[in-house]
Amino acid sequence: MIKFGTGGWRAFIGEEFTAENVRLVSQAIANLMKEKNVADSPFVIGYDRRFLSDKAARWMAEVLAGNGIKVELINKAVPTPIVMFCVKDQKLPYGACITASHNPADYNGIKFFTEGGRDATETMTDTVEEYISKLSVSDVLRKEYEDAIADGSIEIIRPINQFVDSVIGAIDVESIKKANLRVLLDPMFGVAKTSLQTVLISARCDVDVINDRHDTTFGGRLPSPSAHTLYNLSHLVPERGYDIGIGTDGDADRLGIIDEQGRFVHPNEILVLLYYYLLRYKGQKGSVVRNIATTHLLDKIAEDHGEKCIEVPVGFKHISAGMDENDSLIGGESSGGLTIRGHIKGKDGIFAGSLLVELISVTGKKLSEILDEIYGKYGTFVTAEGDCTYKANQRESLWNMIYEEKKLPEFNKEIDKVSYADGAKVYFKDGSWVIARFSGTEPLLRIFAEASTLDEANALVQKVKDFLSL
Repeated sequence: MIKFGTGGWRAFIGEEFTAENVRLVSQAIANLMKEKNVADSPFVIGYDRRFLSDKAARWMAEVLAGNGIKVELINKAVPTPIVMFCVKDQKLPYGACITASHNPADYNGIKFFTEGGRDATETMTDTVEEYISKLSVSDVLRKEYEDAIADGSIEIIRPINQFVDSVIGAIDVESIKKANLRVLLDPMFGVAKTSLQTVLISARCDVDVINDRHDTTFGGRLPSPSAHTLYNLSHLVPERGYDIGIGTDGDADRLGIIDEQGRFVHPNEILVLLYYYLLRYKGQKGSVVRNIATTHLLDKIAEDHGEKCIEVPVGFKHISAGMDENDSLIGGESSGGLTIRGHIKGKDGIFAGSLLVELISVTGKKLSEILDEIYGKYGTFVTAEGDCTYKANQRESLWNMIYEEKKLPEFNKEIDKVSYADGAKVYFKDGSWVIARFSGTEPLLRIFAEASTLDEANALVQKVKDFLSL
């Protein structure tokens, strides 16, 4: 079964991620476009550096061209945000990127985008799945790649300049120029180097890069920016006197930050830094949208500035929808993805990293100093997390315990309320919380907790793990 999760369709290479299945997904999208009467609009396709990504982009392009749909193919590995930018900039109905984002190297997949350059809604991906279920291999229409290039059915595009210009136009370049910052980038063997380095060099930053070669194993690491995977970056930044270290995941839609002291800045803190900066230092207005597993410190900052915080389920499509509905200033999630009003309607590590460099330049303060300022005003919020693997035959019993029977551990603090909007989230009256939910991208049960101390947050995570026997 081809199933879309919170971040598109992702599958093991050679098992589910095959040429046949990529073509079935592509034919389903072509049928959808015909049904929606938008088959006369171009469809943009991009891809990352994963194994088979370039070939899968061609497989998809051949099927769409075979269905009479004009394809704009970015014939070079690029960040996912560039593909989303193309959909938005050209006002296209759909587009896609061949990527499994931050998943392990033996995964690949397809992210499907809709009008405005946003992740497809669950309703839309459900429709694609329904189309797929009615297809067989014999239903797939194809035009050979070389023939499609020759007759113009597939057009090669190179939109990186337009994307870079849009980012440069959205940040305070003059302030960055005056700051003379030193920046160390770690694209984690992914696709961020060219675009992010170009933006920062244009703003006269001194930029160095590590881990930028093409390596489909991502150096043997998970291509997800975390304290563990950015270990080398965290040592090099203070050792060599950089002002900031920026790491990006495999397709550059998420980021991880190392401050000037070599400390990993949690994705929750990145969101907090940028929202506080935009309100306090830039004088901007607007609410913030966060997912159900993201820090409640955002709620405190919003309240202090006369704004509100909107909580939505996990999945950036929910962030985008919430931002649209409330004309929100910023939206993001604890996994390191965020966007700002006016930019693309999906997460973008290139833009977020550039805006953090602007923050340092405009405030004249180090990242650690701004965080100290925030915690001094609003108190300390510490997040703990635990990813739990489970056997296939355990999923049903875990699901029943969490969603059907709605069983909870015996907590030693007073519960305010419990939400089952996305997993099981317990809100405590002292402001702390804990949530357990199934990952939409990997076979994992994710547990997150937030409290005033790390020990307390870890204790909440462990309490849930023990209760579920994980």
